[in-house]
Amino acid sequence: MRLAGAGLMALLGVAVGVWLATSHFRPALDEEQDRVAACTAARDNLAGLAQEQGKALGDLTLAANERQARAEQAVSEAKTSAGIDYAAANRLQQERTGGDQCAAATLIIDQELGL
Repeated sequence: MRLAGAGLMALLGVAVGVWLATSHFRPALDEEQDRVAACTAARDNLAGLAQEQGKALGDLTLAANERQARAEQAVSEAKTSAGIDYAAANRLQQERTGGDQCAAATLIIDQELGL
């Protein structure tokens, strides 16, 4: 009987010790759990923002490449168009000045300078 009483007292002591330890450490555990939840939410939010920024950056890069391609095409078309106009202008100047390119250049420069 004494052995059973001692076993019961030991079991009661363990139960009280567990209850005290739980009541002592529970607030700290809850606080840490709240911090972990807040950090996880912040991490997920930042990951979402980084993904959105990456997509936006990719879209901007594609748009810039598209604008560059259109600009290069416009420059090419302008060069072609200007080449035709330039040749026609040279022919007209040569006709007006009798075919001498130096005289044509001199005449144009003098007109621009107001001489």
